[in-house]
Amino acid sequence: MSEIVVLIVDDEPLIRMDLADMVRDAGYVALEAANADEAIRLLETQPAIRILVTDIEMPGSMDGLKLAAAVRERWPPVAIIVTSGRILPATTQLPSATVFLGKPYHGAAMSAALEDAVAALRRGEAAG
Repeated sequence: MSEIVVLIVDDEPLIRMDLADMVRDAGYVALEAANADEAIRLLETQPAIRILVTDIEMPGSMDGLKLAAAVRERWPPVAIIVTSGRILPATTQLPSATVFLGKPYHGAAMSAALEDAVAALRRGEAAG
C-alpha cells in the first residue's frame, strides 16, 4: 500500500494542527481542511485520501455528520473517524463502518483508531 493520506477536518486551528502533527508522527500524510466545503474540494482533487477524521460541529454548508455521509456515498473506500466534544451521535446517525471518538480523546485512542482504519483498508485492498 502506498502512503496513507489522512484528511483532518476541524474548524479549530489548534486542534487541527495538533491532530495533523499526531498523524504525521504516526507516519501518515496529513491534509487539513477547516470545514466540509474545503474537505469536499480536497477529496475531489486528492484521490490518495484514504482516511477522513472530522469534527461534527463546523460552520459551512454541512456539519461533520453530513460530511461523513457524503464521503461514504461518494468515496466508499475512505475510512471515517468522527469526533465531537459536545455531541454524542446515535449509531444510526453515523455512516456504516464509521468510528466515533469523543473529545477530548487521548492520543492513544486516535492512534488506535487510525491503525484500525489502516488495517481495514489493507484488508479491503487484499480482498479486492
